Amino acid sequence: MTKAYPGDLANSRAIHERARASLPGGNTRATVFMRPFPIYAERGEGCRVWDVDGVERIDCDNNFTALIHGHAHPAIVAAVAGQAARGLSFGMPTLSEVELAELLCERLPAVEQVRFTNSGTEAVMMALKAARAATGRSLIAKVEGAYHGAYDHAEVSLDPNPNAWGRLEAPESTAYAAGTPPSVLNDTLVLPFNNPAAAAALIARHGRDLAAILVDAMPNRAGLSPATPEFLAALRKGADDAGALVVLDEVITFRLGLGGAQGLHGLRPDLTTLGKIIGGGLPIGAVGGSVEAMSVFDPSLGKPALPHGGTFAANPMAMTAGLAAMRLLDGAAFEHLSALGDQLRAGLTAVFASAGLPARVNGAGSLLRVHFKAGAVVDYRSAYATPRDAAIAQAFHRGLINRGVLAGANGLMSLSTAMRPSDVEAVVAAAGETAREIVRLGEQVEADTL
Repeated sequence: MTKAYPGDLANSRAIHERARASLPGGNTRATVFMRPFPIYAERGEGCRVWDVDGVERIDCDNNFTALIHGHAHPAIVAAVAGQAARGLSFGMPTLSEVELAELLCERLPAVEQVRFTNSGTEAVMMALKAARAATGRSLIAKVEGAYHGAYDHAEVSLDPNPNAWGRLEAPESTAYAAGTPPSVLNDTLVLPFNNPAAAAALIARHGRDLAAILVDAMPNRAGLSPATPEFLAALRKGADDAGALVVLDEVITFRLGLGGAQGLHGLRPDLTTLGKIIGGGLPIGAVGGSVEAMSVFDPSLGKPALPHGGTFAANPMAMTAGLAAMRLLDGAAFEHLSALGDQLRAGLTAVFASAGLPARVNGAGSLLRVHFKAGAVVDYRSAYATPRDAAIAQAFHRGLINRGVLAGANGLMSLSTAMRPSDVEAVVAAAGETAREIVRLGEQVEADTL
């Protein structure tokens, strides 16, 4: 069914107007907000999603990378239904959390033990608290522009602008949310991404106060550019010299292969954070690491250094769904996903060039992100969207929506095992039509979307 956004989507518009009375701005997740109103989902199946106005789209968002098998995979649905019949949650542990923890430990050599949480945000928060508990220090180092959830220290310098970000060799610590305490900024050291010399110098200068270095090997908000081996090696050496812990955020990058980004890069972080795909579509997070690093959580000998609980942590619904999803995610599944990703990246690059629209397509495996820039995008500053870039990105996002494709508003796409090469061809065709339209409209795009 062909209906244009926003004019023809009357049901989504009506629900949003209703939502405004009970939700601030009619919204709970800022990431799904759109002007003049968001599109409301009705159902999903495989790699497709239908909105409340009956419009079908290929889903290249997959709930912000969480749905690696797409929607309503029969094996996951059956596992969840079976567990629901046995009980939704208990004030007791269940076998399912042991089985999922065992699977994660098998796939990640750096992970010997696991602690489950309810989100990636919470996983990162607990990992940073674990590093502080282990070292007795307070300073956290993180990469400029990298997103690690909503914890105060993890949000520092998430979206600095050129007027505030400071020197490239020593970025300023800037607040993301209003009301961020100055102490949070003082306790967070910001590192320039893919600049090993500058990062090493900053780490050495602050090493005696440093508890953890938090890093994502391919941070989305910083451009979805892979970290260089030299940069990752500099962080590891700096942490070792300082007696600090390396925390590798694999909430998104665990979908790159059986062993995640650390398997691809040969990394051995002290702590790993996980989320999204390990829950099979249900809320989840996890912290994993060596027995020594995870000992701060251990309650068996009395009060642990870092007490951690949570009413729904390791709940059997998420554990069961996650176990089913991860068992489906074998070597063949990753080969399929990588082939689709290569096909889509190549296809998008070709249609942008054909249309004469300057663009870069970053990413690896089943992940990619489109930047409307002529130059290389290697870090947050080179990925930073000017008003013109942002206008084109918005027009591209809207163009895909109206051609049957759902993608991230910032150009992020993530693929699912439910997709086939023909689905990728359809996405490339929609992107090509949109790119040609943007070029044809020219300056009008910027005027209409800013």
